[in-house]
This record gives sequence, structure tokens and C-alpha cells, in this order.
Amino acid sequence: MVAGRVLRASVVLLLSGCSGETKAAVDPGTLPWDAVEAHARGTSVTWRMWRGDPSINAYVDRWVAPRLRQRYGITLHTVEGQGPEIVNQLLLEKQAGAMGSADLVWINGEAFHNLREADLLYGPWAHRLPNAAFVDSASSTIQRDFEQPTDGYESPWGAVQFALIYDSARTPHPPGTIAELAAWIRRHPGRFTHDQGFTGTTFLKVLLYALNGGVATFQGGFEPERYHRGSERVWTWLDSLRPAFWRGGAAYPPGVAELHRLFANGEVDFSMSMNQNEVVTKVRQGVLPRTARPLLIRDGTIANTHYLGVPGNAANPAGAMVVANFLLSPEAQLEKLKPEVWADGSVLATPRLPPAWAGQFRALEAASHALPLDSLTKYARPEVAPEYHERLAADWRARIRAGGS
Repeated sequence: MVAGRVLRASVVLLLSGCSGETKAAVDPGTLPWDAVEAHARGTSVTWRMWRGDPSINAYVDRWVAPRLRQRYGITLHTVEGQGPEIVNQLLLEKQAGAMGSADLVWINGEAFHNLREADLLYGPWAHRLPNAAFVDSASSTIQRDFEQPTDGYESPWGAVQFALIYDSARTPHPPGTIAELAAWIRRHPGRFTHDQGFTGTTFLKVLLYALNGGVATFQGGFEPERYHRGSERVWTWLDSLRPAFWRGGAAYPPGVAELHRLFANGEVDFSMSMNQNEVVTKVRQGVLPRTARPLLIRDGTIANTHYLGVPGNAANPAGAMVVANFLLSPEAQLEKLKPEVWADGSVLATPRLPPAWAGQFRALEAASHALPLDSLTKYARPEVAPEYHERLAADWRARIRAGGS
């Protein structure tokens, strides 16, 4: 594999511990696992990740970090950064020939694509993690990231599916298809919008699939002509409904947290999430009303996986690998699945787990899923090439947010 080889040399120059002392130059990808753990012990790991959700922050800061310190002597530092910010930071560091400011990054989709294209990831390494044996390798959603084979350059750690959120008291009979949603918006002007972030762009992709015959139309890599024809139907749909959007389509909430607030305050009748279980957690926290429910669009809703990568210039790849392995453990995956914690989906195959762990997963899934697993599977649609996401986001900003036609 060509990608990553150029940067491997910089990765193995040194492994820095908390004290700043330099350990022996070594590539952890060549070591037995007990040696990787030995090199990681007593070091710091800096994890660049999205910090926009208190539930996720609490899971990482109050549950993951203390266990890493206790079991491996690893001090975990988390810093804000996502998507383009991560790519830009690593590009700047590469151009400067600098040691990395992060050892671990939370990525998927277009960020993974851009990092691989620019040769900015260390690897392959994910297949070396002992807990990778529990990963659901039969899932194409896990093994391919926006149609891209992961090739050991990122480790999965969560699986989610897009869902709308509605209030069963306010909207007892919600629309179930994109056509029904359009009719509902026309009958209820000012009561629907989407955010400007990742979740909002995912909603645009749901429209892209539904208005063009399904996901198969766009599978097999990015083709500009297919995008042009398909996206025109999306813009036509949005243009026809924009006057009936919240604030006449003249403004959009910047992120999904702001959209949740509009929904909770009764300003709009729908929110949305890239995690079908988020509504359960947010209801428990009092963020959303007790009558809030998730809704799967029957045309199909997008399912994807989020991953962890190790930058090619990471100062502590061994520590990053140990952290990633812990996050793949049945213990850590079960904890984040709990609705009172995060309700983030597991990437593990329950039948592969030891019986005691498998039983706990089955019991939790049966008790906490707001949507039946068979419905999630029935309506799940995979991501397509990342260029579709990037182009939709850019063209929406140029045509819709900027007020263009």
C-alpha cells in the first residue's frame, strides 16, 4: 500500500511520553501487542475530536479517560477539531515538517478521503488491534467508509443511522416518505428546516437518493454528470418548498444542537439526527420533550460508521493504538450504547463476543432501542463516494444559503 509509506518514517522518529522523554525509535505496527502496550504506558495521547455534544464529552472525559489512566498509565487529552479542520491542520504540519499536534483523530467520509489522498494517515494499523476480532466484518457499512475500503488506516468505533425527530403529541401522524414530507411542509409553513452542518447535508443526501430512484443510482464512485442530474432534482425540491420553511428559508440553524433547541422550544415541528438513538438520550437529559420520537423515512435513511485514525506525523502512535483498542472493547462499546450515556451504536458483532458480554448487549438493545432493529436494517442505505457529500454541501451554501437560484 503506497498511502502512508512516505509519512511512516516521520511517525517512528520518536515516541514522546508525558515527561517529554524520548523512547526508542520504533514503528508500533511491527511490534507484538504487548510491546505496543509497553511503549504506550506512561505516555500522553492527544485526541482531536468533535466536542459539540455534552453526552459524548462526558463519556470520553469521565468514563474513558480515567480507565485509560488506571489500566495503561495513559493520559488522554481531547481537543476540538473535526472534518476540514483536521485535514487543514495536518496539511499545515506536513508542509512545515512538524511533529503532529494530535495522535488520534475522529474522522469518516470526506475527511478520510482527503487525508488518504494527501498521504496524511499512518497505517495500516487497525487490523493489529486485538479487539478488532469482535468487529462486525460482514457489515459493508463498517468495512467501507463512504464506498472507500478502510484498508487498516482507520478503526471503527460507532455506527449510526439518520432519523428525523418529531413530537408525537404535536404531530401524531408524521409523514413517512419524502413526498409526504413535502406535502406536510406545504400545509404547515414555517414549521420545518434543517441545519447547515453534517446532519443537514446528510438530509440533502436522503433527498438525493429518494428523488433519483434510490442509492443505486449513485453507487460506484463519483460521476459529475450523475451528480448534476441528481442534485438538480434536490434544488428543485428545495426551491419549491423554501417559502414554507422556517423563516421563509432565509436562515438556517448552524448545527444540529441549535435545531434541537428550535424543536424543543416549539418553533419547528421536526429536528433530525445522524444517530437514530440520540432522541432517547436527549429526552432523558431533558433537552427534548418526553414525547419526542425518532422517525425513519421509508424511502431510505443513510447509515454510516465513524472511525479513528492516526496521523502520519503522530508523536505517539503506540498510545493512539492502545486507546483505539480500548474503545473497541466490549466494555467501552456497551457503555456508550447505554441511552443514559450516549446511545451510540456498537460496531461489534454480538455473536462474536464472549457469552457474558453478548448477553448484556442483547439485553440492552432489547430494552433501549427506540426503533426496532428490523426497521433500521430495512430502511438503511449506505453512503456513496464522499465527493457527493462535499459537492452537496458546497452547492447548498452557494445556491440556497447565499440566496442563489
